[in-house]
Amino acid sequence: MPIPEDVTGDEIDRDVKQELQSLPKTLAEDVAKNLVMVARLIDEDPEGAYGYSRVALRLASRVAAVREAAGFAAYANQKYSEALAEFRAARRMTGTVDLWPVMADCERGLGRPEKALDMAGAPEVHKLDKAGQVEMRLVAAGARRDMGQLDAAIVTLQSPELASNSVQPWTARLRYAYADALLAAGREGEAREWFAKAVEADRDGSTDASDRLAELDGVEFVDALSEDGADESGDSAHSLEPAEPADTSSEDVEGGEAGDKD
Repeated sequence: MPIPEDVTGDEIDRDVKQELQSLPKTLAEDVAKNLVMVARLIDEDPEGAYGYSRVALRLASRVAAVREAAGFAAYANQKYSEALAEFRAARRMTGTVDLWPVMADCERGLGRPEKALDMAGAPEVHKLDKAGQVEMRLVAAGARRDMGQLDAAIVTLQSPELASNSVQPWTARLRYAYADALLAAGREGEAREWFAKAVEADRDGSTDASDRLAELDGVEFVDALSEDGADESGDSAHSLEPAEPADTSSEDVEGGEAGDKD
């Protein structure tokens, strides 16, 4: 796959660069460039990121960082079985538990919420840092919701991190998940309060809490380019020719939605 000229491979993290030192120099540079492309595309073009991850995997499957990147690219494309296999491989190579929450979320994606809950109660969780423990709590709450246990999901999210006034990288997502669970349980007033708190903490727009809050308040957004914006001749103000259909053939997706279920 083509690599843009502005990608040098030096953009990767220092720890990953150190892992790649076990490879011949030219090979390490090629792998690094593909990993940069995975990181660059994974949010906006997950299929493209997946393609670059497969190239990196073909070049250096024995490098933990490559297996981890391949796992996240597969996860972004809802290929949960493949992602889980890559995460397990990376964990065997490193011996760390950092990937435990996302591995549990893959189990959710594969339709096995009970397995995700088992992982939430495993000793590995105690080895996670604070961010990892919060992520594990989010996954566990999502698993409860998968099983129709709304009240249990709400209780799972109730924690010192949720009650804290301190804003951390996970605060907005945690408050959002709690608000969403409350709303699903029919507790609209409390849900509105927590969506508002999520908005306060969401400094980088990682959630759509503001939209959810507006929806609860009955605010409607009007598209300026809707039919109401047609000119006097009845034609829309903007008209686009239909694009040629793209070839989007890919492997079958295994499992359902994960990650943002809660």
